[in-house]
Amino acid sequence: MITVIIATRLREERLGYLAAMHASLTRQTVPWEAVIALDGADPARLPAPLAADERVRTLALPRPVGAACARNLALNQVRTPYTNWADDDDEFANDAMSARLSTLQVTGAGWCAGWSEDLHQDGTTTVWQCPTPPGRHEAGDVWTYWPTPADTLPIGPTTILARTELVRAAPMGGLAQGEDYMTALGITGLAPGILLPLPVYRYRKHAGQMTAQRGYDQLEAAAREHAWQYGRALRSTIRRLRTVSNSP
Repeated sequence: MITVIIATRLREERLGYLAAMHASLTRQTVPWEAVIALDGADPARLPAPLAADERVRTLALPRPVGAACARNLALNQVRTPYTNWADDDDEFANDAMSARLSTLQVTGAGWCAGWSEDLHQDGTTTVWQCPTPPGRHEAGDVWTYWPTPADTLPIGPTTILARTELVRAAPMGGLAQGEDYMTALGITGLAPGILLPLPVYRYRKHAGQMTAQRGYDQLEAAAREHAWQYGRALRSTIRRLRTVSNSP
C-alpha cells in the first residue's frame, strides 16, 4: 500500500540511524515497501537488515546528485498507491502508517499528515505541533499558516502520507536544501488533506544532521523564500483557474 522513499549516502556515522529507520518500518501494521536511493554510495555498505528485507529495494546512482534529485529518481520506482518521504536518520512512530492510511481511505483526501517529535540523543522525545491546526484543509490552505519565509514551516514534510499520483505532481524542488519544503507545499497546495493531532514521525537531533552542518544558514533564507513564493504562486494560480472555470 505504501512506499517510503529514503535518500542516503551511507555515511558510516549514519548507518545505525538507517537501521533504526528500517526497524521502525518493520513495526508498522500495514503493507509497505521502501526504495533506498543510494546517492553515489556503494550498495555493499547497506546495513544487513535492509539488504535481507525483500520489501526494501535500492536505486544505486552512479554519482552523488544530492537529496532532491536522488529522491525524485527514486520516485520512478514507486509502484504503490501511497508514498511517504523519509530521511535516513529518523524514525516513524509505530502507528504512523495505519493512522494516516485509514484516514485517507475513509475520507478520500489526497494527503494525511501528523505531528512530529524531536528524538533526542538520550532517547526522550519532544512533540512538535506544526502551525497548521488539526483537521481538514482545502488545497492551498496550509500555505496560509506560513506568514513569512522566516516563520516556522506550516507542516512537517516527512509527516505527509499522500497518494502517489499527487506526489508525482509535486516532486522535490531543485534546491540544495529545503527541497522538502517545496514538495510539502506542492502536495498540500494541489489537493485537500487531513492533519491528525498525532505524532507520526521522529526527527532525530544529532550533531551530524543537516541543519547542524557548517554553511547551512548561508542558503536557508533563500531556500525558504523560494519555497514560500512557490506556495503562494501555486495557491494563487489554482484559485484563479477555478474562478475562470466557474465563469459563465
